[in-house]
Amino acid sequence: MEERFFTLSEVELNNNCPECFSRQGLKLTFKQRFIDNFFYKAITAETAHSLFCDVCKTKIFPIRWTEDIERVFKYQQRASPPRPASFKLKTQGWMLIGILITLVLFSMLFVFDVF
Repeated sequence: MEERFFTLSEVELNNNCPECFSRQGLKLTFKQRFIDNFFYKAITAETAHSLFCDVCKTKIFPIRWTEDIERVFKYQQRASPPRPASFKLKTQGWMLIGILITLVLFSMLFVFDVF
């Protein structure tokens, strides 16, 4: 099962970096989890975010965020809502369900002595 995240939005912030104090280079990224395996594809409700400074090449963790960054984060979080959760069976998933239904029907016919 392959789990990955796709980018919902990426925003450049004009706030000071808590590490290098630069006003340029802060990028806030919102991502949503996507599952893709042999039987189905699904978008989950799970989201993730990250703040990265391109100037000092540092990931800024939430504990280091200032009040200004918190306010901008909350605004941007409301401005980029996640996609609705979805689930889609692939052809292999539909085939597996069909085979299982057929096996259950044949076993019921065999148990009730129809053959």
